[in-house]
Amino acid sequence: MSLDVSPQLLAQAEAGDVDPAAFVETVRTSLPYAYEMVASLARDLKAGAAEFADNQVPPPSEAERGQLLRALASDSIRGSLERHFEIKLAFQNCHRVAAFQPGAENTDTYAKFTSQRAQLLNQSPALRDC
Repeated sequence: MSLDVSPQLLAQAEAGDVDPAAFVETVRTSLPYAYEMVASLARDLKAGAAEFADNQVPPPSEAERGQLLRALASDSIRGSLERHFEIKLAFQNCHRVAAFQPGAENTDTYAKFTSQRAQLLNQSPALRDC
């Protein structure tokens, strides 16, 4: 299971719309490593002049790697984090996550980061089973 959902949030979902802030809080508490990585990338992006901020350090354990994969593989979790932090995420492998400004999908830098070439060049035998 990806998220530890409170009975209140589950009841909210069963009744209809879900409060976006409550959902993000559930992500923060359920997937703390993934949430903090995205938060850190958002801070770095907003503090600097670079077109994107990225992480190139593998997670410290399989548990953290799993959190990152669950967060980025879920459209609803990923989209919620993007809206919450006002960024666009790009993901290459088990740990290479980048934060771009919203709308960056139309830039050369984003296209290069998400290209097949970049994916192939970012491979390593150590990442084969990630």
